[in-house]
Amino acid sequence: MIVWVMATHLRTDLVRSFIPNRSLENQGRRAMDIPLIEQVKIQAQVLVPLVRVLQVELGEERANSIVRKALGDLYRKYGEKWWRKQGARDLGEKMASAFDGFAAGDALDYEVITQTPDAFEMNVTECRYATFYKEIGVPELGFLLTCSADFTMAEGFGADVQLTRTQTILQGASHCDFRYAIKKSKQDTQ
Repeated sequence: MIVWVMATHLRTDLVRSFIPNRSLENQGRRAMDIPLIEQVKIQAQVLVPLVRVLQVELGEERANSIVRKALGDLYRKYGEKWWRKQGARDLGEKMASAFDGFAAGDALDYEVITQTPDAFEMNVTECRYATFYKEIGVPELGFLLTCSADFTMAEGFGADVQLTRTQTILQGASHCDFRYAIKKSKQDTQ
């Protein structure tokens, strides 16, 4: 899901490389008009072979650790930037907006369970990101490159935002359970 933030940074260069001598603006189209699911598919063309080679050369555990760290730092920074751009809206509004973006291009089916100023709980019931990674035979890399980034991006939202997720479709579950909440301070719980 959170790959959309990384894609925001990478997509313009990638897309422009496929459209020689023409800018996206000259075509009346902004890079943001490309659904995240399509951006993920483009990125996978580079990232999947790269990770595979790293796994062979360094071992799976070490390679995955390096990839998580590199992408985690990037996702955290994008999370910070995205969160600031959302302004004074509350957690529920911000996360509802984020999932609208993640779902663009028919990428997700999801049901919102709770949306309040200090919580956003939802279940992803159909995930075309998972379907894509399964179709290309690398669901474990889908989890590494996409699902595992959710937590580091949430860290970028600030120390008071907590994400809990106990399962994902790419790990074989029937749905992904996202639970965002504002952490209660010790003062609030007394």
